[in-house]
Amino acid sequence: MRAHRYLLATLFVLGGLSSCAQFNKPDLERLYRYQQGNPNQPPIILIPGLLGSRLSDANGKEIWPGSALKLLFSDYDRLKLQVNPDTLEPEKSDLHLTGLTDTIVGQDYYGRLREVLESAGGFVESVPGTPAVRGERRYYVLAYDWRQDNLAAVRKLDSLIEAIRRDYQEPDLEVDVIAHSMGGMIARYYIRYGTNDELTDNEFLVNNYGASRIRRAILLGTPNLGSTSAVKAIINGFKIGIGELSPQLIATWPSSYQLLPHPISQWLLSVDGEALDLDLFDVEIWRKFEFSIFDPKVEKEIISQFKNKSEGREYLRVFQAYFAAHLERARRFVWSLTVRAPHPDVKLIVFGGDCRLTPARLVVEEIDGTSVLRYSPREIRHPNSAVNYDRLMMEPGDGRVTKASLLARQTYDPTVQRHEWSFIDIEYAFFLCSKHTRLTGNPIFQDNLLHAILSIDEETHRTVVEE
Repeated sequence: MRAHRYLLATLFVLGGLSSCAQFNKPDLERLYRYQQGNPNQPPIILIPGLLGSRLSDANGKEIWPGSALKLLFSDYDRLKLQVNPDTLEPEKSDLHLTGLTDTIVGQDYYGRLREVLESAGGFVESVPGTPAVRGERRYYVLAYDWRQDNLAAVRKLDSLIEAIRRDYQEPDLEVDVIAHSMGGMIARYYIRYGTNDELTDNEFLVNNYGASRIRRAILLGTPNLGSTSAVKAIINGFKIGIGELSPQLIATWPSSYQLLPHPISQWLLSVDGEALDLDLFDVEIWRKFEFSIFDPKVEKEIISQFKNKSEGREYLRVFQAYFAAHLERARRFVWSLTVRAPHPDVKLIVFGGDCRLTPARLVVEEIDGTSVLRYSPREIRHPNSAVNYDRLMMEPGDGRVTKASLLARQTYDPTVQRHEWSFIDIEYAFFLCSKHTRLTGNPIFQDNLLHAILSIDEETHRTVVEE
């Protein structure tokens, strides 16, 4: 009898929890689909992040992401960009874009977000060149080659906006932007500089070109001060399934350098917890510590790919010069986003995760005369008992982007004044409990997203919804 009562009580509690879970999930269609709507609702552009667009070869074979089997076992060598030895720029790629990476082996990336825009927001996906229909809510997708320099995507964004203006027959039309991860950096550069290449020197002449073309930019999980995860990826590669994207592959992508931690970030510590003043954008640091393609083992692998060893050594020389050139260009890219600028007339809304401990700083440990990078506290062999490595190395975030980087701050402590060289015009920020790759599918994000973009009076105060 006692066991019977216990079972009934357990079922009652579980039933109550289930009811609460269903109640707490917002009914987005009821909230937004059947509302009167804004007759002047601007179109939306969805900008994905790194790895967020599908790539196929000339025969239509999908190279990224490809099949589940490919994800498990491929080395993705076809994603490598070829280096022009004269210009130190990537050669034109033979891969072409075929849309967004909606799902990978059943895990949602952008599919659910698009479904919500359509089912709850009443938006219809459109393509440039389709004349607008009065009263129709539209969204467009900016698929781009995420391996390339981010300015290539910036130019695609400008071309798309101009095409949308023609579709609407409104030369002064402003759009709304939803940008995930690196896509937010692309949107921010465009708002400040348009298509101008301000990375050839250190002038950074802000013209707010994009501010007259974007009404509201919603950034989701954007590493506004970079990510130490990018450091690890360039040095050690990036695991996918049981395979990996190798360091020598990732190092061919100009975009990968543009995700590195901003120079104002204290990204590296000694074992004693002291900040080390090392310039991550100085190629000599990479040579000294034998990082990435300067690692003798990686150098040997690169040379071994050539039958003629002298050709292999020449390729390595060119590749390392290419690395240095794009490292310097990345330095200017990250600075271009944070130097003080006139306030653009764009509502910048930031969403991101702050419930997962995320790598914020790395530690250099000397082992038998060799400097070794430690990416997490548990990797340190000879810790200093007086140092709290967990607090120093890890910060709240989404697993890849820290809350501090999301807000373009040196620290997530809101009582600490922002660094003078970290300027970002945020309207407001909203925080979620989701990891980086699942932010787009978070129903609380989706609720507040729809509230923001559908508000007829351009209200920017968030709705209060408990998870």
